[in-house]
Amino acid sequence: MVRILFTSAGRRVELTRCFRRAAEKLGLRAEVHACDLQPELSAACLEAEVAFAVPRCTAPDYVERLLEHCAREKIALLVPTIDTELDLLSRARDRFAQVGTLVHVSAPEVIDVVRDKERTIAVLAEAGVPVPRTARIEDVRADPSGWAFPLFAKPVGGSASRGIGVLHAAADIRADYPEPMLVQELLRGPEYTINMYLDARGRMRSAIPHLRISTRAGEVEKGRTVRDPRMIAIAADIAAALNARGLNARGPNAGDLAAPAPSRPGAEGVLCFQLIDDPDRGPRVFEINARFGGGYPLADQAGGRFAESLLARVSGLPECASEHWREGVTMVRYDSAVFRG
Repeated sequence: MVRILFTSAGRRVELTRCFRRAAEKLGLRAEVHACDLQPELSAACLEAEVAFAVPRCTAPDYVERLLEHCAREKIALLVPTIDTELDLLSRARDRFAQVGTLVHVSAPEVIDVVRDKERTIAVLAEAGVPVPRTARIEDVRADPSGWAFPLFAKPVGGSASRGIGVLHAAADIRADYPEPMLVQELLRGPEYTINMYLDARGRMRSAIPHLRISTRAGEVEKGRTVRDPRMIAIAADIAAALNARGLNARGPNAGDLAAPAPSRPGAEGVLCFQLIDDPDRGPRVFEINARFGGGYPLADQAGGRFAESLLARVSGLPECASEHWREGVTMVRYDSAVFRG
């Protein structure tokens, strides 16, 4: 028996099913626990063996409630599903480890970077990862002459395509915004997500790109896996950049290959990033998510074995994610429902 807790479970039924199938492949029986603000209105909670209510992740007792459940129910793996809970769970992961629960989250230093799009671009650019030209919107407003419109505007924080828009001319830049905003050169071309798996030592085991054929509310609706060496190489560079970030925060010997490896790397587990393959500029990375993305089930169906690797890890088995996955696997989503009562 392996017990898995999905927090902010919401609609993530496909993700929980990926873990159920992964457990079967390992000869294990999965018991899915799920929590949400209103579990009776969460499809993933309704499908779980155990579901319970929690306050918002901003509540002061959120972590304590999760810790109590993990200790009482002997949860082996906790899987966050939304960006806003990554920071507090990352900073509490040692407390969860004390009750026997592995939290699927990277180090706080990595979360700090990926939750801030401005820092994401800066860290990636410093590592040589191709990114779009980026600036604060107030800097572009002050001197738009150095920019070729149209441009792309988006919040420094946030996800799910919230607050984004195209600026066709300098006159489109508002006098003020409710939150800090970035401006980037407008990229054109097909958009891709790359799901990647980093093992317990931070080594990239697998990277699976898929074309985002169409999206809905910022999440892939139709997609197809592609084996593009450029994108896989970019994934390796991102993994190295994020782990350097995490290690550098741990002390002066972090970059010494002869130094003992840290107990946990900076970045680990499943991450995903988005890029646009611009016909003139080539691939440009514009966002990283340090969690399971909404399109992960496509990578899983293609043979990614990321969920299986995490379950193997908490069960004392070798991690099994690898580059042996299938190109050309297509996902077409449709609406479904869970009924109770």
